[in-house]
Amino acid sequence: MEEESKSLSDLPENWSLSTIGEITTPVEKIDAHTDPDRQITYLDISGIDNKANRIGDTKTFRLADAPSRARQIVKSGDVLFSTVRPYLRNIAQVRAEFDGEIASTGFSVLRPAPGVEPIFLFFKAISKLFVDTISGEQYGASYPAVKDAQVRAQPVAVPPTKEQQRIVEKIDTLFARLDKGEEAVRDVQKLLTRYRQSVLKSAVTGQLTADWRAERKGQLKHGRDLLARILETGRESWDGRGKYKAPDAPDTAELPDLPTGWVWASVDQLARIMGGLTKNSKRKEMSMTRPMLRVANVYQNRLELDDIHETGITEGELARVSLQARDILVVEGNGSKSQIGRMAVWSDEIPNAVHQNHLIKVRLYETALAEFMVAWFQSPIGRQVVEKVASSTSGLYTLSISKIAAMVAPLPSLEEVDEIVRGVEEAHSKIAVLEEWCETELKRSASLRQSILKDAFAGKLVPQDPTDEPASTFLARIAAEKPTAKKTRRKTTA
Repeated sequence: MEEESKSLSDLPENWSLSTIGEITTPVEKIDAHTDPDRQITYLDISGIDNKANRIGDTKTFRLADAPSRARQIVKSGDVLFSTVRPYLRNIAQVRAEFDGEIASTGFSVLRPAPGVEPIFLFFKAISKLFVDTISGEQYGASYPAVKDAQVRAQPVAVPPTKEQQRIVEKIDTLFARLDKGEEAVRDVQKLLTRYRQSVLKSAVTGQLTADWRAERKGQLKHGRDLLARILETGRESWDGRGKYKAPDAPDTAELPDLPTGWVWASVDQLARIMGGLTKNSKRKEMSMTRPMLRVANVYQNRLELDDIHETGITEGELARVSLQARDILVVEGNGSKSQIGRMAVWSDEIPNAVHQNHLIKVRLYETALAEFMVAWFQSPIGRQVVEKVASSTSGLYTLSISKIAAMVAPLPSLEEVDEIVRGVEEAHSKIAVLEEWCETELKRSASLRQSILKDAFAGKLVPQDPTDEPASTFLARIAAEKPTAKKTRRKTTA
């Protein structure tokens, strides 16, 4: 705020210091009782694409059935600035197609007064300094927010109208160049994503190691020998209820052919599959606690461990829910089809950790298979296996211990598994370097956008023209045209 005040104290020629409230006009609100059957398009905070700063998803309601926050009538050119969690940058300008529609009261609807260019006001609203200043005034913990009055009280340096137009034109030109560069970077990101999937497909179908395998023809062990050893390990380590029952072999009738030396196996044949801890209030009272992994910690082939919760646990639960190095953690369910069954290998990053019940643990009898199994289930073919098993007649996608047990995977020799994992890791490390470059370029572009905006609102982006009508002139007109608040008499008592 100090930095902004300093920049505003030294205004360019014909600029004036004002506030957002002084350069905007009031917005009309609708009464749901006056026209309950009217069909409206509702613009809500959640429908804003905060990366592109535009209106994305909308909902249609009969006015009487609309949320109670659907009250503000918007016009084309209005700027919608979310007062809830303003740091998320849910900011957008109302396009012509939404003229006359209804916005949530969770927005400050900023309608530029005559003399103020709508897009100039929008650029001000998306500038980092403006958003950061507003965010610094928020209150509340669960849903940090600011008041509409706080948004309107923010100072703004206002140039003449004609200079606003020149500024907007210059920003549009510079942003268009950045758009073109960002589009090229995003095209590279798409190619890298496709290449990553191509590597995985090549790896799990044997194409990646075809030459390697040909050079060792007759020297490699068969996958069925490895499977037989794994099944024996499973039988010998059985500690479940009742008599040990060998897992059923998978039905391979609809499965593709495998390279020579590979076999199909079910996850049930290769591993023990276990659920985790259920959450309940009694756990707070337990004397034994452990760090617990949740769904929020497990992503596709990676773990995010910055936010780990502690939970109470009993001695009897410990053996079942404890994590060991090389365990695979699988997300049980998700609202998005693409996120079902995302998984990662646990490398004992946090000692004595346990996992919640929404993460299913796959403990392979042969732990050297862990990375290969994750590569398989993340490959295009493996994803089909996951999604087929996870789907239900209701259209929802969830996994369970029994569903994971029924999933199938190819099994080469351990020697080839090592070669496949090495090849995948080598390719992915090269891809990661390029992905990091893409992210760096996009961040650099975002930083350049903010530098452009900073210069624009400091009067440094375009030259001043002394013949422009001063901002003070049209600001005076705006002030004169605004309705004067009625004064109320205070009653006095004798």
